[in-house]
Formats: sequence, structure tokens, C-alpha cells
Amino acid sequence: MNRKHIVSWVFFDFANSIYSAVVTTAVFGAYYAAKIVGDEEGLGTLWWGRVGSISVLFVALSSPFLGSIADKAGVRKKMLFFYTYLCIIAVTLFVTIEPGMILRGFLLAVLANIGFEGALVYYNAYLPELAPQEKQGSISALGFAAGYVGSAVGLLLALPFVRHQRFDLTWLSVAAFFAVFSIPTFLFLPKDRSGEQTVARAVIDGLTGFKRVLREVLQQRELRRFLIAFFFYIDGVLTVILMAAVVAEKTFGFDAQELVFLFLMVQISALVGALGLAKPTDRWGGKRIITLTLILWISIVVWTFFAYSKTTFFIIAVLAGTGLGAVQAASRSLMAALIPKGKEAEMFGFYAFCGKSSSVLGPLVFGWVTYAQGGNQRPGMIAIAAFFIVGLIFLQRVRDPRAVTPI
Repeated sequence: MNRKHIVSWVFFDFANSIYSAVVTTAVFGAYYAAKIVGDEEGLGTLWWGRVGSISVLFVALSSPFLGSIADKAGVRKKMLFFYTYLCIIAVTLFVTIEPGMILRGFLLAVLANIGFEGALVYYNAYLPELAPQEKQGSISALGFAAGYVGSAVGLLLALPFVRHQRFDLTWLSVAAFFAVFSIPTFLFLPKDRSGEQTVARAVIDGLTGFKRVLREVLQQRELRRFLIAFFFYIDGVLTVILMAAVVAEKTFGFDAQELVFLFLMVQISALVGALGLAKPTDRWGGKRIITLTLILWISIVVWTFFAYSKTTFFIIAVLAGTGLGAVQAASRSLMAALIPKGKEAEMFGFYAFCGKSSSVLGPLVFGWVTYAQGGNQRPGMIAIAAFFIVGLIFLQRVRDPRAVTPI
């Protein structure tokens, strides 16, 4: 393993996590729903759910052929750069959004999320190249751990701006942090290999190659079974991430400053979970770690339905954080272990397709149920639990190639 390559790869998780912490989770979602749209009857929740659904739908539909282009034309690093700066530029333009500008806020948030999620396709595809299979669980978890450190630092950076209601400076701090700390990634990750095709030829093959990729996935039994399970449970995970601040603000009465502190504590617990389960992921295999965390998440969602106080929700959120990093790191590690050699970007593109296409449904379901109930978010929480349960059931059919040591 090349240590410089691994450190530069991990740095990207550190850099981009301020976006997921401040924009997706803690501040912008609640700000957009409550201040830009207005959420008295659940309309803001509905619009914020649309942001998540539309953006991930685009990434879901484009990822398989874009992953193929990255593999065949040798432009993986260039595509990572493009999507990263699409996100950074869109977040910078958040400063132009004012209350009532529902459509402008929607469009910019969709573009920012497309940039963030699209970059992850190419970032994830580096993992099998950088580390041998027996180390991928630890390296994946290290990336997520660095991400939670980045989230915590980012939230601390945003806190004084949020406290003084300077949301314009909040968005600029996110963009600047992401831009500066992603520099090592672009400087030191391995250069793109010479492609076997021109970009134009790879585009054509990518557009027509989805059926071929699907056929290859269907021929890989364990990969097929895992992606079906992943399709369901990651929808629940991403919906919870997207809607957590909106629920905390509307149902439990957290203000903007309290939200930042809440999610700062969640990042710390997620860091502990990611690091604490890194070696068990290598030893026991990703499947067992995912199973344990899904049981935790099912319990947490049901508990949230019955919770009414800020203190209780705070405890629930911190407990949820311990499983957040673990389930994502273990999923990425298990996926890497199941991919045929030489198909990394292509298969991680399909991985993104499964995760993002499923994630169109969760935010829409949550937003629609909340709006249909006159702004009551609790029924939506139970709907999300169903995604975890179905995913857990399908996961039990997967054979993890690294699960060699009993618990």
C-alpha cells in the first residue's frame, strides 16, 4: 500500500464531510424548510424531501454510465474534480437565497447535492486500487472516521456564524473548507491511467452499456444479493440523514444553534462507532457489522416515534451516530470485496445507482406522509423503519467472502 495515496484519499472524506454535516444534516435543510419555504403545515419538509429525491435520482441514473466512462477513458480523477467543484460553486451561491425564493433554493440545493453525491462515485472507486482486500475494511472505516472529524470541525467552524444568524458566512465557510482540504486529494491520488478509449467513445459505450453492467451484476450471485439488500436499507439511512434536522427543529423544537451542537455530538459518536468497528469489519466481515447496525437503527426509529422531549431525542441521535459510520463503512467494504477485479468504477457506479435510486423513495415517502398528516412527522418515522427491516431480511442471504472468524 502507498501511504501517501491512502492519506490523500482519506483527506477527501475529511474535506467533503462539512457539506453533509452543515448543509445536508444540521443547518441548511432546516433553514430551507423553515425560513425559505415555511413549514407550518409540512410544506417545507415536502420541498426538502424533493431536493434529496431529485438530486439522488440524477446521480442514480447517471452513475452507471459515468462509472464506465471513468474506467474506459481514464478520467476518474477529472470527474472527481468536476463534481467536487460543482458542489462547491453551488454552495457558494447559497448566499443569494432569501426567504420566499423556494425555486432558487431548490435548484441550487439540487446542484450542490448532485456534486457531492456524484463525486463519491469516483472517490469510492479508488478503494480497491489503494488497499488489498484484507485491509479495505480498516481503510474504509478510516475514511469515514476522518469524515466525522471533518464534520465536527466544520460544525465548530459554522457555530459562531449560526449563533449570530450569519447564514451567508456559514455557506461560504462550507465552500472554502471543502475547497481547501480537498487539495491533497487532487495533488496526490494516483494519476488517471491512459484510457483504452476516447472519452467520446466511452460516452457512447457508457450510454449503451447499462444493460451489460446489469447483466454482469446479475451473474454475480453474492453481489446481486447484497445490492438488493443495500437498495432498501441505505434508503432508510440516507432519509434519516436528510430529514434529521427538519425533525429536530419541527417536532422537538431545536433552534439553529442547538442543532449545530446536537449534530456535533452525533459526529463524535459516529467517529467512535466507525473507529471502534473498523477491525471487527475486517475480522468478522461487513455483513455482520451491517446486521448489528440495522438492528440498532430499527430500534432507534421506533424509539423516536414515542419520544417527546429534547433530552430523549438528543440521546437517540447520539446512539444513532454510533451506527452511522459503521453501516456506511462496512457497506463500502463489503461492496469492494464482491467486485470483480478491473470493474471498480463501473461497479461502484452501479452501487451508487442502487443506493441513490432507492433513496428517491424515502424522502418522498417521509415528506408526503408528513404533509398528508398536516405536518405531523411521526408517521413518517415508522414508514422509514420498514426500509431497514426489508434490507435486514435480504442481507441475511448474502455470503461475505471475508467472514471467516466467528464472533
